[in-house]
Amino acid sequence: MPRFAANLTLMFSEYPFLDRFAAAADAGFDAVEFLFPYEHPPEAIAERLSRNGLTQALFNLPPGDFAKGERGLAALPERFEEVKAGVATALRYAEATGVARLHLMAGLADPNDPAAADAYRRAVSWTAGRLADAKLDLVLEPINGRNMPGYFLDDFGRAATLIRDLALPNLKLQFDLYHCQIMHGDVTMRLRALMPIVGHVQTASVPDRHEPGTGEVDDAFLFAELDRLGYAGFVGCEYNPAAGTREGLGWFAPYRAVQGAPR
Repeated sequence: MPRFAANLTLMFSEYPFLDRFAAAADAGFDAVEFLFPYEHPPEAIAERLSRNGLTQALFNLPPGDFAKGERGLAALPERFEEVKAGVATALRYAEATGVARLHLMAGLADPNDPAAADAYRRAVSWTAGRLADAKLDLVLEPINGRNMPGYFLDDFGRAATLIRDLALPNLKLQFDLYHCQIMHGDVTMRLRALMPIVGHVQTASVPDRHEPGTGEVDDAFLFAELDRLGYAGFVGCEYNPAAGTREGLGWFAPYRAVQGAPR
């Protein structure tokens, strides 16, 4: 049965960020993820994880100035030095939290621009190599253009081709069920085809990005399909609660008692 990680950027937002770890543990989660930890010292994050018996499943490398609309730097040719500096920063948090995988955001750029494509390939290859030295995986996530207009990596096929072309052992796909349904549909068949390169999975209902089971997709079927495919990683719950986090956790009840040991 899938092991779910509460996304603390979106879930339990009724609490200050550092208090969300305890709220997630109290609700039955034994793993968490979030977009970015960088507003808090790595020691503070590590202490909350340890205190609440939580595993850190994932977080993103620094994306540039997120508050001003930047959504990653990897596909921006002139920002490569900032990508490298961001990796150094993220590795300090990775060491403190024990996370095993990091996500590199591509940024806002034309996917048909050769300079952007070259910059992205270089940044991905360099970052994967640096993370390999630290025994960490790098994951790449295609993101739909409705939620993030202009995002460079907006196609699962393009992401899979790059991962296979580079053939780096620690470079994997972040398969967000929500983004896949919006971009392509046919989620089950894509899961089956891409599972050999999947390193992390995320979920939310379509079209409104709320709790699993509240939209057009049979989320319970997809969770069972992950088991059938032998997926042993985390499923990050990257959704916006419709009416309070705890009030919307009915979907989690069948899974709560069987959350497993760290992977």
